Amino acid sequence: MASSLRIRVEGTTFRDPKNREVTLRGINVAGDAKLPAHPDIPSHVREKFFDGDNVSFVDRPFPVSQAHSHFARLRRWGYNCIRYIFTWEALEHAGPGKYDEEFIAHTIEVLRIAKQYGFYVFMDPHQDVWSRFTGGSGAPMWTLYAAGFDPTKFTSTQAAIVQNTWPNPLEFPKMCWATNYQRLVTQTMNTLFFAGRDFAPKCVIDGKNIQDYLQGHFIAACQHLAQRIHDAGDLEHDVVIGYESMNEPSRGYVGHPDLRVIPKDQNLRKLTTPTGWQSMLTGSGRAVEVETWDFGSLGPYKSGTELVDPGGESAWLDPSSWDDEKYGWKRDAGWKLGQCIWAQHGVWDPANDELLQPFYFAKHPKTRKKLDYEYWNNHYFMDHYRAYAQAIRSVWSESIMFIQPSPYEIPPSTRGTRDDDDNTVFASHFYDGITLLTKHWNRVWNIDVIGVMRGKYLTPAFAIKLGETAIRNCFKDQLSVMRNEAMDLMGPRPCIFTEIGIPYDMDDKKAYSTGNYGSQIAATDANGYALEGSGAQGFTWWVYTATSNHALGDNWNGEDLSIYCEEDRPLPPAGYVVGADGNTGKLSLDPASPSYSESQSDRSATIGPGSLKKTLSVNQMVRNPSYSVQADEQPGFRAAEAFVRPSPVYTHGTVDSYGFDLKNCAFTLSLTSPSPTPQDYPTEIILPEFHFPQQYTSVDATGGKWKIEVEEKAEGARQQVFKWWHGEGEQKVTIKGVKRKNGAFVSKEEDESYMEAYWAMGKNCAVM
Repeated sequence: MASSLRIRVEGTTFRDPKNREVTLRGINVAGDAKLPAHPDIPSHVREKFFDGDNVSFVDRPFPVSQAHSHFARLRRWGYNCIRYIFTWEALEHAGPGKYDEEFIAHTIEVLRIAKQYGFYVFMDPHQDVWSRFTGGSGAPMWTLYAAGFDPTKFTSTQAAIVQNTWPNPLEFPKMCWATNYQRLVTQTMNTLFFAGRDFAPKCVIDGKNIQDYLQGHFIAACQHLAQRIHDAGDLEHDVVIGYESMNEPSRGYVGHPDLRVIPKDQNLRKLTTPTGWQSMLTGSGRAVEVETWDFGSLGPYKSGTELVDPGGESAWLDPSSWDDEKYGWKRDAGWKLGQCIWAQHGVWDPANDELLQPFYFAKHPKTRKKLDYEYWNNHYFMDHYRAYAQAIRSVWSESIMFIQPSPYEIPPSTRGTRDDDDNTVFASHFYDGITLLTKHWNRVWNIDVIGVMRGKYLTPAFAIKLGETAIRNCFKDQLSVMRNEAMDLMGPRPCIFTEIGIPYDMDDKKAYSTGNYGSQIAATDANGYALEGSGAQGFTWWVYTATSNHALGDNWNGEDLSIYCEEDRPLPPAGYVVGADGNTGKLSLDPASPSYSESQSDRSATIGPGSLKKTLSVNQMVRNPSYSVQADEQPGFRAAEAFVRPSPVYTHGTVDSYGFDLKNCAFTLSLTSPSPTPQDYPTEIILPEFHFPQQYTSVDATGGKWKIEVEEKAEGARQQVFKWWHGEGEQKVTIKGVKRKNGAFVSKEEDESYMEAYWAMGKNCAVM
């Protein structure tokens, strides 16, 4: 049945008012929204870092004056959906209950501009390893003080590894920020947030357990933003379609099997890797010898040991120099500042540094039921999600809720329960860990991570996939497994992957000096192929960062995943096609090109010591041996060949399958239609002009009629759309465009001609 809502959930699909299936092709906006803008404090800057109360996130994700150019660019690249990133800190940084109304007003203004471009937007309360002050993003600094921590002492105790306070922030080791999930502060904060009532009953503040205090403020802040968006009167339905739950939630210590050992499922091990017990000791100023780990060609390996000596400094607040009056809360007398809260709960004895309860978190303190991820997910996480969803729905009852459990884990079992809600979407994340950690695209082998986690193989060796075709199919299969698990456990719901992406600084940033983005193209295309083949109803790519640059990437923990960087070559203007010979508009792939991707080849591959070495250590990047610098190369398109791709957006009927074959520049859509297509509401496919200039595009359809037209959304946001009127039943269309040599470059003369052609179109270059 048709609805007045611009988009609604119906079973496993999204539908528009004319009952067409909507496919969300989205992007995260923006990576630097994790960071304050005034003062500008990226994660490599120390100055004013600890002045966490006096910051402003106004101008995140970008200033209002720049919003049109960014949204126009994203529309031209074929995106129709935005996962809008904001943080709890942005809303409530000044103290409990003190909301930044200026930031909220800025957010509303940016959302109104997004509305002009026709985007579907859902709001993402983003966090990584709890907060900026524990090496990530998310919660305000005052939450750490509320829990009894002193953020200025995290470096000496290694209670958290933070780039801003690293001896030389620009030498901060790659990808080590995520190890904070297994360090004292982040593990403690997540335990308190989700399960403080059970595991830390002595931690009472303003008459509430710390769990209720933290959750209450987080939920109230998000609800306050939702209320302001509701009060704006012109955003719900029209642009904002819903709210996602907290980004990448973590269970902390809940279910930890033994504080004396590193859990087997702790796969990310890098730098010093303390046990839970060792973290508690160093957090209280004790010197401890801990293991060190690194990530190599076969995954994490123990590299040695290191003495962590805080010199007597403690990560816990010194009551002689701290006054709770700063934030106006009242801490219960039974909660002693300056002492580890886990010692206060009998986990260990600081008098003789004896571990008393190594299994304290392994069982429920009251029921003695064994705790594991499944229990945490279906109880602690769902208790929080339920309260969060109710708060959002109390403001806007029709909000779509995007529920996101921990990445890669099995979803909660809500089917047939009180949480079985028809207006809910399963949101999940997926990254190719091999590429992300090594910052190298390995065409030879990869691993079925989900298969290993689900016990699919007798030994992880059987999970190795050989050859690029097998790797691409492995990605697709993993996404399909995650989607199907959600269908089984949560019922028939849409699935959208709200984070998936690739690093651009592969092979020690080689592409930035050569302009050859062949590896990035291959990796992006492999992930795009997986998304299209998984059966998911959409995705939001990670990430768009307005301030991205070649030197520092996304300005956060050394990550460099933004599809946009102003230092890279913009896409050529519509209809401007540079041929291999500089004259013809038809290009052909050149297998001899160093950036040629054999992404769909059937080339056999063998695995052995030689091939394994091609997966590089994070700290030992070397040049790709198959690459040779070409004298005439210029800055490249930042892998736009692979991320600018066609997609169905409105389908009369139901999408059966679709996909883009980059190698042959061919897009295929199969669908089942309940009736002939209405004249005013055809099936519509985003058809980027970069790949499909009309004069070089051919169409093969099972029947009906079609046309290709260019739409102007707003402020020059040009988007080419294929519209198809077809009959009922099973229908199929194949659209072929221009086959290109990936990473092809034009000559200086051609480049000047291209820029002249672009300016002649009367557009501002920033809109590209």
